[in-house]
Amino acid sequence: MGKIRVLTIDDSALMRQVLAELLSKDPGIEVIGSAPDPYVAREKIKALNPDVLTLDVEMPKMDGLTFLEKLMRGRPTPVIMVSSLTEAGCQTTLRALELGAVDFITKPKIDLREGMDHVAQDLIVKIKAAATASVRATTAAASSTSRPTSLNSAMIKTTDMIIAIGSSTGGTEAVKDVLQVLPPNTPPILITQHMPERFTKTWADRMNQLCRISVKEAEDGDSVLPGHALVAPGNYHMTLVRSGARYSVRINQDEPVNRHRPSVDVMFDSVAQYAGGNAVGVILTGMGGDGAKGLLRMKEAGAFTIAQDEASCVVFGMPKEAIKLGAADIVRPLDDIASAILTQVTRA
Repeated sequence: MGKIRVLTIDDSALMRQVLAELLSKDPGIEVIGSAPDPYVAREKIKALNPDVLTLDVEMPKMDGLTFLEKLMRGRPTPVIMVSSLTEAGCQTTLRALELGAVDFITKPKIDLREGMDHVAQDLIVKIKAAATASVRATTAAASSTSRPTSLNSAMIKTTDMIIAIGSSTGGTEAVKDVLQVLPPNTPPILITQHMPERFTKTWADRMNQLCRISVKEAEDGDSVLPGHALVAPGNYHMTLVRSGARYSVRINQDEPVNRHRPSVDVMFDSVAQYAGGNAVGVILTGMGGDGAKGLLRMKEAGAFTIAQDEASCVVFGMPKEAIKLGAADIVRPLDDIASAILTQVTRA
């Protein structure tokens, strides 16, 4: 494969210059052009046919979301959003992921050039993942309000089952697709999704609005309860602990694992230790291998384990590594994962 051809779209001339300088340092990436607004971008996309776009959220003439929606309907292309850490920025970025953006990076709050230096390697990794991502044409539907039909909640076991879900690139939508169809009496769910601080709370609040179960960003000491999902906070690991018959979570800032904090491996390892065979582990779309070894430890401890299949993944990295290790009992398309989970937690 030749170089990944990138087009940057940002109304800031300085940002376009900084992105071009940083990305051009990688021998596998070629910045083929830039655009100050979506109208110029549209013409350059037609002329240059880039492999990946970086897209600013806030731009004149047409905002990034409107442009992204039009792009994904007419010419699906892998997009990395360039976002701010403000509350509005978090909301907009999550909406962009719903509309089909592959991933995002956050703009530095202060010195742009120095700040972007700190995220340059992360951006390069994400662009390389995006170049292999599966992006599909969307409709205006990538909907904000609809709730799919719930799966049957009859006969869920009363034993202390734990469901642990790990994901990364593409995971915000994949996890939503799973959670939205789970019934209110689903066993407790722990979720680690690779995402920065502030974004995890915004995302959890969004899931809480869309799902029949309760979803919240985890706090240290939170009880693990049926009908509730806890999301690992950005920049913190989340682990399961048990005291007698009571499960709860601990939140810590131990060293990153697999370059991630939160790490899926950290969560899966704790579920293997404290829940053993009384758990279901699920690994969804994402780049890299975080969670693969942890899923294997869950399986070895007696848990039932599920990996998302390649065809339905945005990036078939984490599930692929888990499958290679023999960590998955079954491999299923995204649409079948919720029912596979419930099959394990219901009586035969």
